[in-house]
Amino acid sequence: MAKAKNARVRIILESTEGTGYRYTAMKNKRNQPQRVEHKKYDPVAKKHVIFKETK
Repeated sequence: MAKAKNARVRIILESTEGTGYRYTAMKNKRNQPQRVEHKKYDPVAKKHVIFKETK
């Protein structure tokens, strides 16, 4: 029996402040086909900023 393809993929979230800080996260490709944005803490900038998914 063949395995089902996994819908969850690992993504990289990069800071929009230009500090180069990155987070890794998981997302479901079926539920969120577009690129995601999260507001998270950037320790280099020492504040909460928007992190965008990179390719």
